[in-house]
Amino acid sequence: MEEIHEVFDSAEAVNVYSDGIKTVYLAGKEEYNKILASWNKMIVGAHDMPAFGVSLDSYTKKEIKKGLWVEFSFEKVLECNGMPFEKLLVSVAKDSQGFNLIRYNTDYGYDGRCFYLDLVGKNMSNFYDLLLNL
Repeated sequence: MEEIHEVFDSAEAVNVYSDGIKTVYLAGKEEYNKILASWNKMIVGAHDMPAFGVSLDSYTKKEIKKGLWVEFSFEKVLECNGMPFEKLLVSVAKDSQGFNLIRYNTDYGYDGRCFYLDLVGKNMSNFYDLLLNL
């Protein structure tokens, strides 16, 4: 069992969706390292909390076509708090001070319970700006 804060460094790729256009950044590449460094800086001190809701696969696939999203993709199934996942998807909004981590599994897609991180007085603005300027 992993802690949610610890899983991101093991992502094999980071997918960035901007208005539905997907760009893949592979582990070890310069852009990947920038994304991970900014992400980790943003979540330092964040609180893992119960999610406000669940994800519906069809709705999530529709929403990912709008706005800015980041998805961490792992080479194997990981598990935190009894919830397995292969990918974690986040809607990135400049002023957000917390967000759902939407789990993806091959068998269920984006259906199911989410994780939630509260940034404790910080927001996503620096991370948002970085993703837009890659």
